[in-house]
Amino acid sequence: MAKILIIRFSSIGDIVLTSPVMRCLKNQVPGIEIHFLTKTIFEPLLQSNPYIDKIYSIKSNVNEVLDHLRNENYDHIIDLHKNFRSVLTLLYLRKPFSTFAKLNFRKWLYVHLKINILPGIHIAERYLSAAKKFHVVYDGKGLDYFIPGSKEVEMSSFPPDLQKGYILVALGGLHNTKQIPVEIITEVCRELRMPVILAGSKEDEGRALNIIRNTGEICYNACGKYNLNQTASLIRQSLAVISADTGLMHIAAGLKKPVISVWGNTVPEFGMFPLFPEALQNLSQIVEVKGLKCRPCSKLGKRKCPKGHFNCMNKIKPAEIAGKTILLAGK
Repeated sequence: MAKILIIRFSSIGDIVLTSPVMRCLKNQVPGIEIHFLTKTIFEPLLQSNPYIDKIYSIKSNVNEVLDHLRNENYDHIIDLHKNFRSVLTLLYLRKPFSTFAKLNFRKWLYVHLKINILPGIHIAERYLSAAKKFHVVYDGKGLDYFIPGSKEVEMSSFPPDLQKGYILVALGGLHNTKQIPVEIITEVCRELRMPVILAGSKEDEGRALNIIRNTGEICYNACGKYNLNQTASLIRQSLAVISADTGLMHIAAGLKKPVISVWGNTVPEFGMFPLFPEALQNLSQIVEVKGLKCRPCSKLGKRKCPKGHFNCMNKIKPAEIAGKTILLAGK
């Protein structure tokens, strides 16, 4: 029986994107034991995953767990992070390992010279290439996300209108150039004419309150009121999700909820678009401004638009987002 360690320290979306690796390994390799190493703050993303046998987590330094990991005597390590911490772990454990191609040079070409020679496959499938030693293949089932039963949010605590069905809008985003502008979300909410839950962290509450001031009682502020798994529960119970290129977008895909993804300075061609099972591809709708010479301007995101106009988001038509949302929500 093989015992393996998978390493991915962060972030929300990237950890969710590793879910097909665990599922395919567990379902296709008899008797395999899977351990996962991540940061403590992201451990709740993995706690209910039935394909993981043990989770190790660190607060800041891999030295916190290295001796424990060595005692596990792993047969193989799959490094899905490829940073200083993961390399240090590999050097310390001295076990056979494999990793994946980050394609950083190809992304650099696309960002700086607008030359796109990316392979056109989803990063989840590139992650899976790190497990080729075990002869696993992608099963076409998309992403997974599992919510602990204790974290399910009871809708009976919400206003009656929300209990009849709502759209969830993800406000957050680590980088400003990935965030959907407040003015666009406000107009989308007006055009939807149905209840909306605004989800995000405490830092997003100011944006949420701004939207509510301009839309009235149609919007509900959930920013900072729920932890990550509780927010996932709100996603699971929604009619559809509107999100920028964020972790909540991938959680929605893992829960098989309709997703309208809105793209700013990053592009789906990087391989991070919502991944659904082959039979549910119609649940994903992408909204983006094509033809901008400055896009993409980063593989991750920036604090502000380098050109000062932020046309990659500002030129998006709220009516397009609202129309695709209504269509996917079945309203």
